[in-house]
Parts: sequence; structure tokens; C-alpha cells
Amino acid sequence: MDKKPKRAAPGAYQHQHLLGIDGLSRKNINHILDIAEGYIGKNRQIDKKHVILKGRTLINLFFENSTRTRTSFELAGKRLGADVINMSVASSSVKKGETLIDTAMTLNAMRPDFIVMRHPESGAVHLLSRKVNCAVINAGDGSHEHPTQALLDALTIRRKKGRIEGLTVAICGDILHSRVARSNILLLNTMGAKVRVIAPPTLMPSQPEKLGAKVFYDMRKGLKDCDVVMTLRLQEERMNGNFIPSAREYFHFYGLDYEKLSHAKSDAIVLDPGPIIRGVQIDSKLADDIGRSLILDQVETGVAVRQAVLEILSNRLPEKK
Repeated sequence: MDKKPKRAAPGAYQHQHLLGIDGLSRKNINHILDIAEGYIGKNRQIDKKHVILKGRTLINLFFENSTRTRTSFELAGKRLGADVINMSVASSSVKKGETLIDTAMTLNAMRPDFIVMRHPESGAVHLLSRKVNCAVINAGDGSHEHPTQALLDALTIRRKKGRIEGLTVAICGDILHSRVARSNILLLNTMGAKVRVIAPPTLMPSQPEKLGAKVFYDMRKGLKDCDVVMTLRLQEERMNGNFIPSAREYFHFYGLDYEKLSHAKSDAIVLDPGPIIRGVQIDSKLADDIGRSLILDQVETGVAVRQAVLEILSNRLPEKK
């Protein structure tokens, strides 16, 4: 039976913003996941609307293109009763530095309650949070962090496996440029999982041991006895130069297919934050295999996690008059 959403306890999360997984405790993470769990059941009903954020305003401020993340934040806000405004500035001249500060000050003067921001520069979201009075949520900043993606991945894993602690999770692909990898490594370590990263040397950070994960350069060795396998796309928009010989050769050695997955546990599950580049990071048939792939489950948990984050952060906003 689907659970009803739990109400967020005002004292359970003391942060004004959600800027990253770094700094969150296991208690903080479990609190968000527990609230999100209840929203999954509510979102499967015909009446999905709440009035928790009635009268509140949410601005989606995306300096990079996005489909899944922006849409799920929009759905999350509207289902909680907020007024949602989408600002797509990916193709504008507004990029960073002083211009970003000017944008922040302008938006702050409009008195929003939430700003959800994605930006190509690492640290831009932290800068914004220091210039506004509202709650700020990081929807991805450069190659730094993407906290709600890691949270929805964690919820997907927990719902399927019943736990996170003690699981062995392999993250495969472009570790060097991936904010998803960084946030997931931080979260999984905090929750007591064993984390592995698998990539060619050209797509691994220069000091991989500092990641807090066991490093592998061979897919079959890295996947051995894993419970969860997460694939990542090549972050070509953040690459300067050639990091792989060709997409075909990359898939041969590092693309996830049934043969490579056979080295993991027989009940290992597959996750991917999307967008899926079929035949590069993952085999098309495997991506569509509902017995192994939880990619669509991740989309569902994404809306619920973002609802939970909005509700929890709303407890830190000034009282409605």
C-alpha cells in the first residue's frame, strides 16, 4: 500500500538551501528520502495536488539546457500549489561573475520563495545563495554537484533493495566531468555503501583516491559482485579536446551490456541519470529491460524527491501572513 506523504518536521533539516550533498548528514538524507517516499504514492493518485506551497513562488533559472530536471521541478512545484516561472537563459549572454550577481539582485527584488538554478560554472549556485533571501536549490553547477539527482538515485536504490548501507555501487563512465558522480559518491559514502568508479584513465580525475571510491579501469573487474551499476554519459559539453578514440571503441570497453553486467550480482540493478546515449554508455536492449533497468523509476522518484526538498525548505521560509 502506498504511503501518504509525511509532513516535514521543522527541526529535522536546518539548512536554508540545498546546495550540495557535501555537508548533509545521514539523518538529513534519510529525512528527505522518507518525505519523498510518501509523495510517490500520492503522485500515483488522480488528485495529485497539495496546498503546502500555496502563495509561494518558484523560479526555475537554467543557464544550461535541461528536460528531466527542469520539468520535474516544475511538476513538483505545481503539485504542491506553488506558482512556477521557468527562465531559460541557456542561450543568452548572461553567464557568470558580475552579470550573475546582477541577475540575482533583480530576481531577489521580485521576492521569490525558491530559486532552482542550473549553471555551467562550478560554485555559481553558492554565489547566488549569498545574494538572495529565498531558498536556493542546486540543479547542477558545472562539474561540481547535482544533489537532487543523487537523492533520487538513493531513493530508487532504497525502494528496490530495501537499504543503501552495505551495498556495493559501481559508477561507470565520465567520472572526470560528472557532477552526478561527485554527488552520488558523497551520498553513498555517507549512507554506508561501498563505492567504485570505473572509467578510462582519460576520464578519471588526476587523484582518484581522493574521491572516496575504489578505482577501476576495467569494467569486468570493477563490476564484479556489485549490487548497483550506474552508467554516465560522456559530458561532451565540458570536454576540451579528445578524451576517447571513438564512441564505438568506448562502448566496446566501457559501455554497459549484458556480458559486462554478468560480472555483477545476478540481481544487480542498473541506473542512469539520462539522457541515455544508446550504444555509447549503455546497450539499448539493457536500457529498456524493466527487469534490470530502473531508469524510468528514477524519473518517478525525481519528482517525489523534489517535492520533498521544496516542502522541507519551505519550513525555513518566513511565515505566511
